[in-house]
Amino acid sequence: MRTVLLSLLAAVCLLASGELSGRRAPGFSLPNPDYTHFYDLQDYRGKVVVIDIMSTSCPHCMLLSTTLEKLKEKFADKVQVLSVVLPPDNQDTVRRYIATNKITTPIVCDQGQMTISYFNARPDQAKIAVPHLFMIDKQGMIRDDWAYDENSRGVFEGPGLIAEVEKLLK
Repeated sequence: MRTVLLSLLAAVCLLASGELSGRRAPGFSLPNPDYTHFYDLQDYRGKVVVIDIMSTSCPHCMLLSTTLEKLKEKFADKVQVLSVVLPPDNQDTVRRYIATNKITTPIVCDQGQMTISYFNARPDQAKIAVPHLFMIDKQGMIRDDWAYDENSRGVFEGPGLIAEVEKLLK
């Protein structure tokens, strides 16, 4: 009976995943805004990776930054957080964002290729909404993803993200 219950629970969890989950995370190597360091997904094998697709002008992204800083503090070397910005964000907007919000998690710059591969984007898609989170497990699989809305607010602004990371670290 317990095995059946655990199997059903696992199936429900898989169904609850975001629509962009359940596949291998596309690889990337993206620079910080000053082009002094490149962040490569392969460097974080064996860790849980949280990817935040964001914009420096997005108020929900600013709130999420606080959650990501708490996540980094709690899990230290077990979890890697990478925030990804797209144009029109640039060196100046990222520097201001880091200074204003006291950000210590890395922010990397994408010209669109990485984001397109994570969103399975097609030319007929009008816009990619931010913030959007991707949770990658230790084996490099996207285990969950969340677009910001009222239903996912607890993940972005509350304790939900920490609980999700704890599940993957077990």
